[in-house]
Amino acid sequence: MAKNVRRRLAGLVATGSAGVLLAGCSVNVPDPAAPQPSPSVSTLATPTITPGHDAAAVAAKDLPLAAGGTLAPGEPVTISTRLEEVPGWSVVHSALQGETRYKKTDGCTFAVRVSVNQGPLVVAGDDVASTKELFKYLNSGVAVDSLKTASLRWGEGGSDKPQHSVEFLGLEPSAASGGQSSVVLARLFSAPASSVYISLACPDGNTLTQARAEAMAQLVVVPPS
Repeated sequence: MAKNVRRRLAGLVATGSAGVLLAGCSVNVPDPAAPQPSPSVSTLATPTITPGHDAAAVAAKDLPLAAGGTLAPGEPVTISTRLEEVPGWSVVHSALQGETRYKKTDGCTFAVRVSVNQGPLVVAGDDVASTKELFKYLNSGVAVDSLKTASLRWGEGGSDKPQHSVEFLGLEPSAASGGQSSVVLARLFSAPASSVYISLACPDGNTLTQARAEAMAQLVVVPPS
């Protein structure tokens, strides 16, 4: 549907899919000896939520990187986006091996992936360290100490309700192969062992700035219910 489309995606960050996530970026093949996330499944299993966990309370406040432990094991964080409603943007594919990808008439591409079964990459109780492991798994050459904190919209409350944010780590705008400019944002949520990975690549810095504003305005990180 065109309005308020909610993408509930399942999949796994695996060697074969890393290239499509880092649009416009170079990706090294992970070390075969490194821990491998479990094979993905086509549908999510029924989530097991910790008894007494107050999902509504978690959704009703900001989720900084240090607060990842307030999530419960079970249902992953997901993404809602309506970018196809913005003039110039269209869907390339939806929920293809866990990824939804958009393109813009000016040459920009935007991809979102939600992955489950990320246990081998998780540093228990530490979303920062877990997210750095995710970046290193996808590109062993990335300088994880250069990752910057970025905030995205958290929860699906309307414009008349208080707005909340969730922190991600990201590689901020940089020149990619072919002269493109790109930005990558990600977070591996250690408690549910699931991740959200977002990439945007454009022909140059000016088109990236415009595309990023449009994409972020239409994107919401959705807490588990």
